Amino acid sequence: MKLIARVLSGLALALALASGLCLAQAYPAKPIRLIVPFPPGGGTDVLAREAAVKVAADTGWNIVTENRPGSGGNIGVDAAAKSEPDGYTLVLGQTSNLAINPTLYPRLPYDPEKDLTAIGLVADAPLVLVVPANSRLKTFDDMIAEAKAHPGALNFASSGNGTVAHLAAVQLQNAAGIKLTHIPYKGAAQAANDLIGGQIDMYLSSVPTLIGHVRNGKMRALAVTSAERAPDLPDVPTIGERGYPGFEAVTWFGLAAPAGVPKDIVQRLNAEFNKALETPDLAAKYREQGARALTSTPAQFAQLIHDDRIRWGKIVKDSGAHVE
Repeated sequence: MKLIARVLSGLALALALASGLCLAQAYPAKPIRLIVPFPPGGGTDVLAREAAVKVAADTGWNIVTENRPGSGGNIGVDAAAKSEPDGYTLVLGQTSNLAINPTLYPRLPYDPEKDLTAIGLVADAPLVLVVPANSRLKTFDDMIAEAKAHPGALNFASSGNGTVAHLAAVQLQNAAGIKLTHIPYKGAAQAANDLIGGQIDMYLSSVPTLIGHVRNGKMRALAVTSAERAPDLPDVPTIGERGYPGFEAVTWFGLAAPAGVPKDIVQRLNAEFNKALETPDLAAKYREQGARALTSTPAQFAQLIHDDRIRWGKIVKDSGAHVE
């Protein structure tokens, strides 16, 4: 009887493994939904669509990009977190909604480390501080000098309270001993229009969001927040170069899925997106947007989320920022 039990147990295990293998080989059997938790046309949206198009072309998969903006990206990320964990719903999250918002929002509807499965990094990008083309502030040093002479008189826009841009500006104010007035917006397009129209003094956002306006001459870039100059803005100094060594604040973008997605599907998604991101054509398209294509393992991305959640959480608490 014991021998029969062992045989039956072994047969059941073999059938389970074969079933799992068939499932992995069959994936995907229907369209994959890629949620972008921001409006169309922004930096996150462009990076998501470029990656989706490349992976679809390479694999024949049907990847449907869906914009679900609102609440600093929380609505779209929450929708992904609450979806069926079958590998057919993904979300392109970023530093704000995966690492900052857990501290910023006292009642966040999801926990990025418990309710999501990290798939892999996609890109990162520095922030750029811009002014209208006709601004009296010609350089970063001009801005610092005026801010010191008139505390609080200069204002700057960001895409919201507690975003990487907002917290990077908090870091800068602390480092430089200046005071700026923060004007949070709900989206990049309105902030850009108001800056060009002269309603606000400065705007701090990711290079992919603003590089088009810099190139067409409607905005002038004063500085970038990365440790090194942005390849597509080689004439724009870093904040570190302008007298604040060690200053760095970048935003990263990465794919996640609901918690509980089978590991073989996670690895398949990671492999296909990594392969696409390593191709010269997709890397070049990202560079055109001011971003750097990145790859990682799921474990490496999960660790980054954890580490940055601690790092940015401290800055959020020190700044006193919170959103109800």
